[in-house]
Amino acid sequence: MSNSSAHTTAGSVGVVTPQNFHFAEPLTLECNRTLPSFDLMVETYGTLNSDHSNAILICHALSGNHHAAGFHSSDEKKAGWWDNMIGPNKAIDTNQFYVVCVNNIGSCFGSTGPTTINPDSVGVDDSDEPQVYGPDFPLITIKDWVKTQAMLSDRLGIDVWHAIVGGSMGGMQALQWSVDYPERLKRCVVIASTPKLSAQNIAFNEVARQSILSDPDFKDGRYLQAGTYPRRGLILARMVGHITYLTDDAMKAKFGRDLKSGKFMYGYDVEFQVESYLRYQGERFSENFDANTYLLMTKALDYFDPTRDYSSDPSTVTKDNIESAVQIEDSIAASVESSKANAQNELEDAVATIEDIESDRQQELSALKAAFAHTQCQYLVVSFTTDWRFAPERSQEIVDALMATGKPVSYINIDAPHGHDSFLFDIPRYMGAVKGFLTAPSITHSRPVRGECS
Repeated sequence: MSNSSAHTTAGSVGVVTPQNFHFAEPLTLECNRTLPSFDLMVETYGTLNSDHSNAILICHALSGNHHAAGFHSSDEKKAGWWDNMIGPNKAIDTNQFYVVCVNNIGSCFGSTGPTTINPDSVGVDDSDEPQVYGPDFPLITIKDWVKTQAMLSDRLGIDVWHAIVGGSMGGMQALQWSVDYPERLKRCVVIASTPKLSAQNIAFNEVARQSILSDPDFKDGRYLQAGTYPRRGLILARMVGHITYLTDDAMKAKFGRDLKSGKFMYGYDVEFQVESYLRYQGERFSENFDANTYLLMTKALDYFDPTRDYSSDPSTVTKDNIESAVQIEDSIAASVESSKANAQNELEDAVATIEDIESDRQQELSALKAAFAHTQCQYLVVSFTTDWRFAPERSQEIVDALMATGKPVSYINIDAPHGHDSFLFDIPRYMGAVKGFLTAPSITHSRPVRGECS
């Protein structure tokens, strides 16, 4: 890393240079396909201490990359995507910590992915140019990313991370780390995330994917070879996604029903300011992101489930939970008895529905408890009041399971108007919570810790 005077203001890590780490060994993925080798693009900030105990790993979200802080040149105006979080004296203090951010495989920012050369296409025919992976790049999972990050840890000589931190999809990676490599991290920070995607979230991802797949310029994923690009599909996919990252109140405050030209034009071009904003966001995104990567990333989100390798035995449901379910059933049964005959069937259906919901909830809790049983780190779970993509209730599921298994966990629900995107904003209470957690003395005992809710 080198600094330039243009970007050495207080709180900036300055000008940074990404590094490419090549791994010559084959990587077997969860889909049972193997990459013969792979590259990871990485940025680091701060200095690794002599015993390698001050390292923090940053895991990026869907559209993120390795460039989390600082600038790539002295004349660059836009800093890394989490620059307000990472830097001297910031929440993740580079005066104190050595911070590592890695671009995941399958991405389009330098790590091996759909836009990099497929080694199987090299030397096949001397008359042919080597081809990029394109749609031939294998489907990947959060576990695959964590596996490559563990390999990078070995290369860096970091046996144990002081902390692993991530927001949204990055939070899923941090959570998976704590399950797959419990002895390799001391603290886990899960921000605006979820233990798994809901059916609604999978549905949003599917609409986004179909927008891309149905674009005539997609060419079955071989658009680079065909000299085309599914720009329209990618714009639509981003527009759908962007709507879910915001809130109705935030959009109302920012745009309302304001017209771009001040009057109705009676056509299908942009008329409302919010339409203009969404199209702008989609256009900008389509210029910097790869369509095949978007498909891969959303599938990885859909597949995420840290409980998949663990039993969800209903017999592990606690006595209190059983009693709670019985009380609900008794209460509803009493209502049925006192109701009119023509409403009885509806109430009986309600009983069955609540019983099913309660049963599902208890099985989910049981599975999470099994997944977290062998974790060894301290946790900070952060949610945001207006996040409806990954609502606070989903974070609370994580907290409930951790507390039920006696794991050290703190939880804070931050009041913020920005929806899911809140994790990217410089909110003092949020930043203070992260900074306090990272610098607090370690908890060496294992006993239930009451979550801190606010």
